[in-house]
Amino acid sequence: MDKDIQHMRTAIKLAKYALDHNETPVACIFVHSKLNKVIAYGMNGTNESISGTSHAEFMGIKQIQDKFGLDPKVFSNIILYVTVEPCIMCASALKQLGIKKVVFGCGNDRFGGNGSILSIHNDTSTVKDNIYVSIPGILRKEAIMLLRYFYVRENERAPKPRAKKDRKLDKEVFPAIEWSKYLTREDFIQEFGKENVQLYDSNSDVFKEVDWKLIDSNYDERFLDTMLNEISSIEVADVDWSKKSKDS
Repeated sequence: MDKDIQHMRTAIKLAKYALDHNETPVACIFVHSKLNKVIAYGMNGTNESISGTSHAEFMGIKQIQDKFGLDPKVFSNIILYVTVEPCIMCASALKQLGIKKVVFGCGNDRFGGNGSILSIHNDTSTVKDNIYVSIPGILRKEAIMLLRYFYVRENERAPKPRAKKDRKLDKEVFPAIEWSKYLTREDFIQEFGKENVQLYDSNSDVFKEVDWKLIDSNYDERFLDTMLNEISSIEVADVDWSKKSKDS
């Protein structure tokens, strides 16, 4: 769990960077599970590109394929950490690629492909061999707050009827998390521990307090450069794709 929190914190920082650069605050990192190192990242780029398919996941996927090629073994050792549940389009792409595991912050109530709307990740009717593990709720409130920050700001590309100047930022009330949409009770216990099972039954968050410093800090080009340098330092020869990692 500590590793999941650490990596999700990085994804949250990237999402805040995206927000500060006038993008929807959704971001992700792709972590090689054997090395426990970030090998690619992505931030939502739909505003800059004016393309509805420039989702964070696709940005990271392209980085991986450009560097490591199209071998299907590549994604079998990768864990994706993304601030918002992958949409149906992204969830389908991740499944076809054979991703190992997806960890996300908040659900995607309109387009979620990992349980909120459809459960692409464990749907046996499509690419049955590529079913992947999906874990929700890691730093969920932080992910929600970044989205709220975005939606109370003026956005010149938003339709005029959706004026945001009268919207107020709610920092106190958060929707319940419907764990059963994403995990069985047994899966929840395996991931979060039997001592927390009452949270599953009550649809309550595992992480109670919001880390305001994490989401209110500014992450400049130095933060991004540091990540890029770390990713660049990983050579293709350093990565063994030959076997699926047993680590989760």
